[in-house]
Amino acid sequence: MFEKNDNSETMRDQRAGFSLIELLIVVAIILIIAAIAIPNLLRARMAANQATGVSNIRTITSATIVYSSTYNNGLPPSLTALGGVAPANCNGAILLDDTLTTPPYHKSGYIYDYQPQGAPIMNPPPSCAAPGYNEFLTTSVPVTVGTTGQSSYCSDEPGVIRIDTLGGKAASLAACEALPPLQ
Repeated sequence: MFEKNDNSETMRDQRAGFSLIELLIVVAIILIIAAIAIPNLLRARMAANQATGVSNIRTITSATIVYSSTYNNGLPPSLTALGGVAPANCNGAILLDDTLTTPPYHKSGYIYDYQPQGAPIMNPPPSCAAPGYNEFLTTSVPVTVGTTGQSSYCSDEPGVIRIDTLGGKAASLAACEALPPLQ
């Protein structure tokens, strides 16, 4: 019925796969696309980390005000006092996520710190393990400046979030208040 054609069989054998040149071109195209996409992905991730850093500073600042008005113990003595488990009290107010209130205080590429400032309040409620304070400083610093985030943030009792575009940690209330407010 069918005649065997040696010429068509030879052509089929030659076209059975991709040539080395074709494979190299495909790999080169994939590498070019990756070279364009990866830096944009890293920048987007860093921007997301920075947005989370600002949001968490805002949340910590709001939680300190709620703590103060709820427990009549001034501002919380530590970041740990804003976390905890039920039932809520001035030693564990359950106002923040455990990720922020338990060491090492890392979340989304940022390290968080909360430091009470000034003298402790006089006559704290007897149920409170530690007295509260009238001032505080909270900071959000990238784990690795330039990789997990570029800017650092701080806030104190007026609730104004301030930014350090170099990523340094504000060491004191005065250092924080010297920084420009976040717009």
